[in-house]
Amino acid sequence: MAFTFVGSLRSALILLVVFVVGGVLMGFEMLGSRFLYPYFGGGIGTWAALISTVLYALAIGYFAGGALVDRYPSPMVIAGSIGVAALYLVGIPTFVDGVMQAILDSYGYGMGAVLLAAALLLALPVGLLGMLSPAAVRLLLRQASSAGQVAGAVYGVSAVGNVTGILLTTFALIPSIGSHAITYCFALALTLCGTVLILGCPREALAKSGIADRARPAPRSEIG
Repeated sequence: MAFTFVGSLRSALILLVVFVVGGVLMGFEMLGSRFLYPYFGGGIGTWAALISTVLYALAIGYFAGGALVDRYPSPMVIAGSIGVAALYLVGIPTFVDGVMQAILDSYGYGMGAVLLAAALLLALPVGLLGMLSPAAVRLLLRQASSAGQVAGAVYGVSAVGNVTGILLTTFALIPSIGSHAITYCFALALTLCGTVLILGCPREALAKSGIADRARPAPRSEIG
């Protein structure tokens, strides 16, 4: 294949992280329905709130991740965002019931209430995880001529991870273990992903890439 990556092992690690994070992201969306169901039901309104929240959060994450990795082209930055998402997931089982009940008591069952509940549950972790894909393209890309292939690989692997996360969560994890345990498993998976980025993708490797050289301003030509 014609991909030009910053080292085959490093590229494989980044794509593995993209796959796992994609699975966790959509798996947690499916799990979100379980957290909302006791308070807002499982109807089309609940799913509309979940899907809308995920899409808006991903859009914000894509914009933020692309801007951030251009300014700070280091795997540490994205590993940090994944770590914060993992910490948020760890806290969800402790506060989710109290927050959902408070929203239900204050705002009832209406559209605003379910949107607020979905946003508090999903927006922050999904937005943080959404930062990974544009960052992964930046970390993998070495030559501008292969930008399309690299971007296609990243988003393709992420989509496969999304589907895997949906199916695994829905048909294997939810019937087998409780929602809280699944949430902790997702948090652990994200922690491992952040660790892989830190240990497997040193900042120096990116600095040596051809795309980093292209980012330097060209010298001014003299007109004689």
